[in-house]
Amino acid sequence: MERVATMRDVAVRAGVSVTTVSRVVNATGYVGAATRRAVEEAIAELGFVPSASARGLVARRTWMLGLCLPDVGQTQADLAEPVRLGPRVEVVTDDEAAPGVLSWGSLYFGEVVRGAEYAAWQTGYTVTVLVARPPEAEARVRDLAGRVDGLVVVAGTLPDELLEHVAHRVPVVLLAGPRPAGGYDHVGVDNARGMRVLVEHLVREHGVRDAWYVGGRAGTPDDVDRFHGFRAALGSLGLTVPVEPALRGDFSRATARRLARRLVSDHRAGRTPLPGALVCANDETALGFLDVFAAEGVPVPGTVAVTGFDGIDGGRTSSPRLTTVEQPVTDLGRLAVETLDACLANPRLPRQDLVAPVRVLLRESCGAH
Repeated sequence: MERVATMRDVAVRAGVSVTTVSRVVNATGYVGAATRRAVEEAIAELGFVPSASARGLVARRTWMLGLCLPDVGQTQADLAEPVRLGPRVEVVTDDEAAPGVLSWGSLYFGEVVRGAEYAAWQTGYTVTVLVARPPEAEARVRDLAGRVDGLVVVAGTLPDELLEHVAHRVPVVLLAGPRPAGGYDHVGVDNARGMRVLVEHLVREHGVRDAWYVGGRAGTPDDVDRFHGFRAALGSLGLTVPVEPALRGDFSRATARRLARRLVSDHRAGRTPLPGALVCANDETALGFLDVFAAEGVPVPGTVAVTGFDGIDGGRTSSPRLTTVEQPVTDLGRLAVETLDACLANPRLPRQDLVAPVRVLLRESCGAH
């Protein structure tokens, strides 16, 4: 078996003391630039891997971060079903009933996790992902807070009292939603302004006078902000401002399809007119409407325009391609971990409120091009 390099081996190769190697590895104390380079070269040549437990003892850190996400995918019942095995092929006409299909959560939060893991790797951390799934969410979050150096929490995932409890134990960075009260670091986008620019474009450039907002899960911070931007745009242009969303989904494509089928049925029965535009809280909702409109022969954008929010890849390949507000999802995950790392390195830093830019992507589903 090949011998594993030790800190003493690195010290001998670099011609320095073990203490100096320890300072470089653990980022403690002063080490001159030339000496640091010599130690780093020796580490690379020998393939030395610092012990995580040893680093933790020196720095009083676990070198682990937690990423707490909301449960927006499969239901508890889906996950409780045993995994079926066997050499068989199922033929289905609709994937809505199939467990394990991609959801808004898997698409959007997959990008968040990718950015967070990259930043963690850059800063020497490992990320533990926890989906806050009832009923055991509170106990699991409390347990995780005792095993990590800090937490990134998606806004709206935890009750305020649980968030406050966790923040007394470890630093917390909130991801998405508006800037929170309570002195937390925050990373997000300007949901309201992005939505407002999109709706103003629909009205001014495409003559839409009767836009409907299709909301996501009620009370979620991003949905609240986006609906606020929707209402602000209509109000600024002298149009009727709704009190509530015209339709309410849960951010998933499957639920959006059910809403779309009901809307088409009601329209054909003479019960409901079709609006000039459906402004959806997220891309998955918009794509669900596009699926049904295509199947039912409802022209988009000829009869009704459809828009989304997020900028996921599915909007680039849909037919028609989806007009949306694109947010830098991967960058948000990266910024959240970088903010948490800075807080851990210097707890006296003032609280950060980082707002990443969004882009309104004009495509065929609103009549662009």
